[in-house]
Amino acid sequence: MEKSMKKYFPIFALPTLLAFVTFFLIPFILGIYLSFCEFTTITDAAFVGVNNYFEIFKDATFIHALWYTALFTIASVLTINVIAFTVAMLLTKGIKGTNVFRTVFFMPNLIGGIVLGYIWQLIFNGVLLYFNKTLTFSASYGFWGLVILINWQQIGYMMIIYIAGIQNIPTELIEAAKIDGANSTQVLRNVTLPMVMPSITICTFLTLTNSFKLFDQNLALTAGQPADRSELLALNIYNTFYGRTGWEGVGQAKAVVFFILVALIALVQLRLTRGKEVQQ
Repeated sequence: MEKSMKKYFPIFALPTLLAFVTFFLIPFILGIYLSFCEFTTITDAAFVGVNNYFEIFKDATFIHALWYTALFTIASVLTINVIAFTVAMLLTKGIKGTNVFRTVFFMPNLIGGIVLGYIWQLIFNGVLLYFNKTLTFSASYGFWGLVILINWQQIGYMMIIYIAGIQNIPTELIEAAKIDGANSTQVLRNVTLPMVMPSITICTFLTLTNSFKLFDQNLALTAGQPADRSELLALNIYNTFYGRTGWEGVGQAKAVVFFILVALIALVQLRLTRGKEVQQ
């Protein structure tokens, strides 16, 4: 069996490898090269060195989008994981109708980002209409609107991961802790949380990267208004590349910086949370 697998492995792996190289690796390498060029199309690219990267940090909209995205990510990661874990704890207590609750909480994750953005835009603007305001009245309205939207969409998905982690905790550990006199808070801190660290690692990674890369919902909900003050990084890169003539190279350079930033943050997060898994 192993000999057969080794023999036919290249045949089955080749289509996937070709697709990966063609649609990811080559465009990725070409994108890095274009970040050092001034161009309108690939055929007229002219090498300009690191000028595009210098222009990034002269662009006030990029700096604002960077801090706006960082704050949004912090708020989203904390709220999504805390609420998802709390709901998961409640739904593993044997409450009647647990399966129905799980299904209802998970359903928003099945709706596309653009659709969600327009749905919540109607809801928020309907509420704010009573105060003679709209969602684009202030950047803070857009910020909390995005936080609520992303919570509503992702809590159910993270809840499922936390439920799987909680259900894998040996009941003997919890029973032994209670016999030793541990109260609910002590059981949570010293038994439950350490045992679900793998789930915490996965959920933190997913919420962190999803928040940084958020685009569809931002475009549909506020489109960066007012005056690009509610613009996240992904939308800022899109507007730079497609909305500012002669800035295609700068937009591509922003995309490279964006990739490096997200990759570094994700790697640091994985290292920190996995380190805690090892220590338990």
